[in-house]
Formats: sequence, C-alpha cells, structure tokens
Amino acid sequence: MSGASVARAGQRVLHDVDLRIDSGELVALLGANGSGKSTLLRAAVGVLPLETGCAHLFGQPVHRGSSHERVGYVPQESSEAGSIPATARETVASGLLSARSWWPRSRDPRVMDALDAVGMADLAGRPITRMSGGQRRRVMIARALVRAPRLLVLDEPFSGVDVPTQELIAGLFRELSAAGTTILVVLHETGPLAGDIRRAVVLDHGRVVHDGAEQDRPRLHPGHGHPEDAAPLDECLGQEIHPL
Repeated sequence: MSGASVARAGQRVLHDVDLRIDSGELVALLGANGSGKSTLLRAAVGVLPLETGCAHLFGQPVHRGSSHERVGYVPQESSEAGSIPATARETVASGLLSARSWWPRSRDPRVMDALDAVGMADLAGRPITRMSGGQRRRVMIARALVRAPRLLVLDEPFSGVDVPTQELIAGLFRELSAAGTTILVVLHETGPLAGDIRRAVVLDHGRVVHDGAEQDRPRLHPGHGHPEDAAPLDECLGQEIHPL
C-alpha cells in the first residue's frame, strides 16, 4: 500500500499511508478508537476504494474481488452477526464460495477442520443465532481459515472473547505464523500475543506514526471521532453468509 488515502462520510480517514508486509510476517495494527485501523484493513483487501494511492496483494493491484481466494478476512463483530439464520457449519462453508464454486458444501472436510481449529467442532450444527459473541467470533475466524489463506487479516479478534478463548486463538495464530501464513491483526493491546508481536504499526488520526518494534511504539489517547464503523458481515470479501 503506497500513498493510500480513504474518505468516509466526506471526511478523510486515512492520509497517505505507506505500508508493506512481507510474506510470513505477523504484524499488529494498533491505535486509538477511530484512528483508521478498520478502514485500513478494508482498503487493503479491496472492500473500500482508495481516494488516492494504490494497494497491491501478492504483487497485483487490489480491487473488490481480487486475490480473495488467498485472503482470509475477519471483520469486527457486527450487530448482524446474531441474526443470520445459519449454523456454524453453514457459515464456515460459505467461506468456500468463489467465482468458480458458487455452491459451498457444508460437508467438505475442510469445514470441520476449520471449526476444530477454533474449538467449535462440537457446535457445528448450532445456529449462530444461539451462540455467544465469543462463539460467533470463533466461527468467523474458522470461516476465514477454511480455504487455508496465505494472508489472514483480522479486526479485533479478541473483542468480546473470554481469556481461555483468547489464548486458544493466540496459539492458533502462532501455529499459522510458524507455518508461513502472513497475519495482519488489529488490536487495542497486544494481550495474549504480546510475546509474539515483533512489528507494530500504529495509526493516529489516520496517519502511520510508528512502524517498528512493539516495545518502542507510542502510547496514545483512547480515541477520537473519525466516522469508522464496523464492517457488515456481507463485506467479508464480497461473500454473503446464508443457510445452505
């Protein structure tokens, strides 16, 4: 991403952001509430258009629908998440949708493997309308993992999740990173990943103010007023979630 700027509701949220992430890196994106973190993620994977600048994925210009089979994207928790009439298995299977496969198979073995990885295999048949916020969060991570992405992009994966589940998710990230998966994760604080984060990118008012060692990052005020809303779930790289 080079010189990237994004405007929301007539107000510029990102200002000339330069960011390069190499294959296999685990990078934390940090900053106060409203600093532009979620906007940066959505622009990086082509969900939001750039006002200026450019973004590339795997060496190709990014646009909505590009390179998505190699990207797993988990947006912030949304109020829509509790109203989707689908089971955990069906929700994860929808992550297999692509231009070449428009009918995901909920019995694909990759679906149960992904649910097992996040500790949700026992609840595969439960509707997500009957799950806690933390359980839904794990299902959405499984949905992103189901096609073994080369790049995993997550927005506040520990939000609303209890400590044991945070540790489970953090352990999964360590395994994926060790296996070569590139991970970009938005965090308020590094939490259970504190010992694993070698590189932190800090945003302040839509500008990168630090890109380097986590221990050297600046501490910022809790938040300010950019118009930055949580992504609706149908912005999961253009794939809708629906019962099969």
